[in-house]
Amino acid sequence: MVSTLRDMARTGANVEESTDPDLASVGPEDLEQAAVIFTRVRPRLFGIAYRMLSSATEAEDLVQEVWLRWQNYDRTTVTNPAAFLATTTTRLSINALQSARVRRETYIGPWLPEPVDTSADPYLGAERGNALEVAVLILMEKLSPNERAAYVLREAFDYPYPQIADILRSSEAAARQMVSRARRRVTGERRTPVTVTEQRRLLTAFISAARSGDLAALEQLFAADVTSYSDGNGAVRVSRRPVVGAVRVAKFLMAVADWFWVGVDVQWLSTNGEASALLRRDGTVFAVLTVDASAEGIGQLLWVFNPAKIAALSVTD
Repeated sequence: MVSTLRDMARTGANVEESTDPDLASVGPEDLEQAAVIFTRVRPRLFGIAYRMLSSATEAEDLVQEVWLRWQNYDRTTVTNPAAFLATTTTRLSINALQSARVRRETYIGPWLPEPVDTSADPYLGAERGNALEVAVLILMEKLSPNERAAYVLREAFDYPYPQIADILRSSEAAARQMVSRARRRVTGERRTPVTVTEQRRLLTAFISAARSGDLAALEQLFAADVTSYSDGNGAVRVSRRPVVGAVRVAKFLMAVADWFWVGVDVQWLSTNGEASALLRRDGTVFAVLTVDASAEGIGQLLWVFNPAKIAALSVTD
């Protein structure tokens, strides 16, 4: 049962909490029935936890904790299992996020969200893919845990404000204010992103130009203030500082091109609802790359080298 529940993290249909008769109420069912209910809502629970923690690994662990609590809870007292499980997930995520931020203070070099495969579920358990792109997750790091929770519940899962207020133990007015404040901070600090098709085109063009060492082509793809972030947590030959500016980024890429792209195979996949490149050398995945772009060009190059963050994607066919 545990392996089945884990497999549900990125698959399954969305759950309408108030309309599914099997989820509307719960009686004295046995553990198997509890598992059936949990499995149905698990994609949503994982989607909430991942958007809160920016880590698929930590989200998996947290959802497993929710499952343990659910199977040991007096379920005869729960009138809406889906709402109960979402509330438990959100509150545990708030606590986990506070601890995670303390751990990240010792991280070596830029910290980036752990990419998650969205090929099977492009919205990752939500009604829409909001608050899922890596660039948005990075911006959400600036929010307080409660603001982040309110934003995730509203923007990705379309929870009504009274329910958000109940989950966060606040007033409806406070919940509205948190969502509004979070929305301003996230959207106000990001240029309007290009379409999914254009993002894929720019990523493809970037890899082609980088591999061929075409300096002029690289500079034409970049926004003036483009930034290259490399998440390696101290790995050898991984930049520990962001590289900023079209000319500097292009020259940096040219300087490493002679060795970086040798023997590299590129596999395309969808992570966080966007096109990404899985980079392999000698059959081993060593990096995942994606870009964030606007009408001005590529604004961010996002390289994840940390083996712990790309282990799950390493087995992608």
